[in-house]
Amino acid sequence: MSTLRTGFSLTSLLTGAAALAALLVAAPAAHAADPPLRDLAAAKGKAIGTAVTGSKLTGTYGEIAGREFNWLTPGNAMKWGSVEPTRGTFNWTEADQIVDFAEAHDQDVRGHTLVWHSQNPSWLDNGTWTPAQLSQLMNDHIALEVGRYKGRLAAWDVVNEPFNEDGTYRQTLWYNGLGTDYIAQALTAARAADPAAKLYINDYNVEGVNAKSTALYNLVRDLKARGVPIDGVGLQAHLILGQVPSTLQQNIQRFADLGVDVAITELDIRMQLPATEAKLAQQRTEYDAVVKACVAVTRCTAVTVWGFTDSDSWIPDTFPGQGAATPYDENYAPKPAYYGIVTALGGTAGEPPVPAGCSATYSVANQWNTGFTGNVTIRCAAGSSLSSWRVTWTFGAGQQVGQAWNATCTQTGATVSCANAPWNGGVSSGGSVSFGFNGTWSGSNPVPTVTLG
Repeated sequence: MSTLRTGFSLTSLLTGAAALAALLVAAPAAHAADPPLRDLAAAKGKAIGTAVTGSKLTGTYGEIAGREFNWLTPGNAMKWGSVEPTRGTFNWTEADQIVDFAEAHDQDVRGHTLVWHSQNPSWLDNGTWTPAQLSQLMNDHIALEVGRYKGRLAAWDVVNEPFNEDGTYRQTLWYNGLGTDYIAQALTAARAADPAAKLYINDYNVEGVNAKSTALYNLVRDLKARGVPIDGVGLQAHLILGQVPSTLQQNIQRFADLGVDVAITELDIRMQLPATEAKLAQQRTEYDAVVKACVAVTRCTAVTVWGFTDSDSWIPDTFPGQGAATPYDENYAPKPAYYGIVTALGGTAGEPPVPAGCSATYSVANQWNTGFTGNVTIRCAAGSSLSSWRVTWTFGAGQQVGQAWNATCTQTGATVSCANAPWNGGVSSGGSVSFGFNGTWSGSNPVPTVTLG
């Protein structure tokens, strides 16, 4: 959808990065020793990707991009305005750089994007074209760009953002000149240029079930009925903290039921700055939820974040006062959101270490016949804090956990694991949070030892 940043402002640095630095002191320095996201995703039969800026693929940025992800999307380098700024004059430098980097790191590339209403060259937008000329321009562009990378790219966002919020077609150069059939024409041209590449339609605000996503659903259903080559839909997922659609997984599944793949293509979750422990903890939970929704649907093939670091995010420049939207901070330290992706992909290693001043205690608040109420309190001494928490214990006398509140608890055999709810992951310096549960016991009800971490 949007442009990755080429820099960041002093204001956003002071309001965003400085606040994050204070919150992320527990982030592991030896991050490279953690299992990379790409390995966790592969174990689930999924891909994990990021949008990248070609000129930055060196140093720490390049090391993280190559280690953590198995898909790359050029943030801007393959858009028409980038590759043909002057008619007949081409610049493939950055696009080639990204493809070469991906091949050197055993990564797939998602081409982005062929037909869009934005970031076109001025000669195209300002020209006066007959329908025949416009059709020829589109076909030639697709044949040239897709053909250049034939056999080297795994997928293309062929048509980007064709709909308005109410589900009507967006009034664009393409729609106004060629009507709705420009979409089928573009897909057909892309298939001819590279029969092996997966072809997608990509849009934003289509993550949940709504008028816009239903319009996209109806379009895909119609294209398939007509035999037009369409392999998948991209749900961009530029989300706002606290507003992840509750129907995300349902929506992914209904597209999958049409017989197409689904990818989350441009994920970020922005918040009002400054970031706080509570906001970062909620963001972690929401990253976890989005990735889990994809993992739960067989035909959801990949999740791509729209820039992996806040230093390369489009959010602060587009939404002043907002930011901290990506899994890494400005200094390339993994944020709680990163670990939300880890847990969604089934990982357990790589959690941020628990500060020495934080601990958890277990107590029996009430007990009767064969039932009891348990209470667990997580405390942090002055100078220590948490942005999220998880506690585990092992019962010694056959007790069972039932309903829990202010935490999500699971029990396997005698072992119980409880994680924070979306609203209480942050434990401030000198503060505490508690959760409780009802359970059953028989014979005896000894207090177990609780581990925080």
